[in-house]
Amino acid sequence: MTMGTPDMTAEIPDMMIKKTQSIFRHELKHVITPAEDRLLSERLGRLFPRDSHAGKRGVYNVNSLYFDTPNDKALVEKIAGVSSREKFRLRYYGEDLTFLRLEKKIKKGGLCSKRSANLTYEQAASLLAGEIAFLLESEDPLLIELYSKMKGELLRPKTIVRYEREAFTYMPGNVRITLDRKLHTGLYNLDFLNTKRQYIAAAPGHTVLEVKYDAFLPDIVKMSVQMPDRKTGAYSKYAVCRKYD
Repeated sequence: MTMGTPDMTAEIPDMMIKKTQSIFRHELKHVITPAEDRLLSERLGRLFPRDSHAGKRGVYNVNSLYFDTPNDKALVEKIAGVSSREKFRLRYYGEDLTFLRLEKKIKKGGLCSKRSANLTYEQAASLLAGEIAFLLESEDPLLIELYSKMKGELLRPKTIVRYEREAFTYMPGNVRITLDRKLHTGLYNLDFLNTKRQYIAAAPGHTVLEVKYDAFLPDIVKMSVQMPDRKTGAYSKYAVCRKYD
């Protein structure tokens, strides 16, 4: 917490901010070239079913609004490589504003977990307008936690991140493979519910390959995503887009 920032969580009974148990999964990330992207897309398409929510082209756009503190706690911890950290974001897909979701992503070492809660358009609009009383009244643990951090840590909307995603699934190991490309940032524009807003390309020519799985990674997946001289690394779309602030 920033020195001098009031801790408003004392206003909220402990029982109200009780956190639900999170299931942690393994997460591997690789930054790949356009040529590798094309090769993997073709290979994975032959081996695994695509995400059922994808359109005719097999891809969809992901729109996320990330929250951070005035002293950029989430960004600083990511850059510093802090092993245990968290980020809040509001998300929808394509231009569908009927499905809005608040998410909290938690990282612990090489494991990740995600908690989420659905919001109506009206609730999302209130949140972005700074009218957050409904979070406390919701009785949802995640919404109440966001309320406490918006009050105590001054958590606020910071950056819009948009990219195109191609996703594949494999039931053994509960595997999800994604190719995220065409990363864009909204710069200072926080008009998140305006689907016609303008974006700036944040990482031209970069595709991020992500592989998430539970207890084990099946050999067929290991072999399918293998690329010569490609090593697992850390990559944050949020951190990349914050470079343009």
